[in-house]
This record gives sequence, C-alpha cells and structure tokens, in this order.
Amino acid sequence: MLSKLFSGKTGSGQVASLADLKPGQSARIVALEGKGPMVQRLYEMGLLEGSKVTLVRRAPLGDPLEIRILGYGLSLRKAEAAWIKVELL
Repeated sequence: MLSKLFSGKTGSGQVASLADLKPGQSARIVALEGKGPMVQRLYEMGLLEGSKVTLVRRAPLGDPLEIRILGYGLSLRKAEAAWIKVELL
C-alpha cells in the first residue's frame, strides 16, 4: 500500500509514521500497517488513505498524541500512531 501515492497531490514525498510528526506538522495518510480489529477500528475513526492529518500535541511523557482529522480531535497511543504511514506535506 505504500506505493499508492496520490497523483495530483504535491507533498515532500517523504514517508514517515504518524508517531514521528512534530506538533503542528501536517501529513497525508498513505497506508495503515497491521491487520485485524485494531486497523479496522482506525478505519472506522476516519483514518483513511488520502486523509489529511495534523499532530496537535503530545502528552507530557509523549503518549498519547492528539491529532486533528476530518475536523475533529482524536487521541491515539504512540504505538497505534506508529502503524499509520504518512507523507509529509
């Protein structure tokens, strides 16, 4: 799925995990790694390929992360965020 970069979209082409973003950075989701109910849950929360996501902030000890996606705030564990591959904008 990582090879599925979106034509017509301009980005840095640099792929990282959502957990690697710094507060204020935005990216576009290119893939969700893993299998099973956890990935299904992430899809149900709106974490879909092609969606723009912004890291709002991290908790003081780095876990969890707050992101903004589809107009709402969402908190994820750092381990969950590591499964989400993004292209930096």
